Amino acid sequence: MSKLQSDAVKDAITQIVGEAREKKRKFTETVELQIGLKNYDPQKDKRFSGSVKLPHIPRPKMRVCMLGDAQHVDQAEKMGLDYMDVESLKKMNKNKKLVKKLAKKYHAFLASEAIIKQIPRLLGPGLNKAGKLSISFQAIIVYMKS
Repeated sequence: MSKLQSDAVKDAITQIVGEAREKKRKFTETVELQIGLKNYDPQKDKRFSGSVKLPHIPRPKMRVCMLGDAQHVDQAEKMGLDYMDVESLKKMNKNKKLVKKLAKKYHAFLASEAIIKQIPRLLGPGLNKAGKLSISFQAIIVYMKS
């Protein structure tokens, strides 16, 4: 079993930061660390559990909109999320320009399970094409409570 040397990691990070300062990029550069464990089957062994708290917020200005029924709209309002109900979605009337404008305004959308199947009928394929709609609101509520 080999151990990762902290000096080698620090040297590599210093080199990466130095090269980044020499040649400025017009985007945020990131460094990823991937670790592979030998002789460990995650299906059988549950030795590792826990979470890591990051020192910085990954996306502090991330905008999320809730598409939901009355119950979830009330919950979103209490949490301070932007929200839209079925009636406001019907007003868009599959207008491609309005749907595109909505998709650009937010980074992600959350949807109630009852409404998630209606969204393609109400808005057309715009949000799915933009890759913005993927998760149900129930999972987010459970995550935020824990």
